[in-house]
Parts: sequence; C-alpha cells; structure tokens
Amino acid sequence: MRPLMKRVNHNIGDKVDVCSREEGFISSYFKATIVSCLQNEKFMIRYENLLLDDESGPLIETINRRELRPLPPRVRNPPEFHFNQKVDVFDNDGWWLGEITSEKTLSENYYYYNVYFNTTDQTIYYPCDRIRVHHEWIYGDWILER
Repeated sequence: MRPLMKRVNHNIGDKVDVCSREEGFISSYFKATIVSCLQNEKFMIRYENLLLDDESGPLIETINRRELRPLPPRVRNPPEFHFNQKVDVFDNDGWWLGEITSEKTLSENYYYYNVYFNTTDQTIYYPCDRIRVHHEWIYGDWILER
C-alpha cells in the first residue's frame, strides 16, 4: 500500500524550488518565492535567478502545485563524494541533477569532480563549491541520496 503523501501548504512569501518539467530543463530546480496563491492549486512565483527576456526584472510565472517543493535542507557536504553518487550542481541559474563520475581532483587551487547528466548525456567538470548532496522530496519527506 502506498503511503499517504503529506500535503505542504504553501503561502505567499514562501521560498520554494520549482521543478521544471520543460524539455531541456528536466531534473533542474530553480529557487523562487510565492507571490500569489491562485485557484485550482496554482501559484504565481517569482524566480530568484531567472530574468525576463529583456533582463528588466525577475521572471514571474504561474505554475501548478506539483511543480513546487520546499527548499531542500542545508547539509554539510561530505569531505568526498563517491562514484555514482547523485548530486545537484549549480549551473545556469539553477540546480541540476547529476552523478559523480570521478575522484576529487586538485587543479589551480580548487577541487573538482566530473559530473554526468543523463538528461543531456554530458559529463562536465565542476568545482566542489558548486556541488551539493542530492535530496529527493518523496511523499512529503526529504530523502538523502547516498
């Protein structure tokens, strides 16, 4: 039997992650603030890092509840990530789900990892300060990926 999903009540001013379902953005999360609670489980949100096309201000969109999740808990990253560990990488104004595919490497006074993204079939080299432990929002609880 499937457990009941906890319902999160979102309010104006709440900080949330918007989980994009658009092609090219799947498995990405963008930080936003709820600016209005609409009917039919829709919300108007203002992105923190995404701008209007003319860059005159933050992008504001109307989205469905299923595209929202609370911000993941802040946890200290481990001293080392391990092979195949799911991680989030901050790039292009949002967090993107990837997988560690190398050992930690020192280059130019910074530590880096190769991260593979299965949605684009790309592996990209990232500094550790742009990588975080991945959490899944499942049935209303945060599950830490290991």
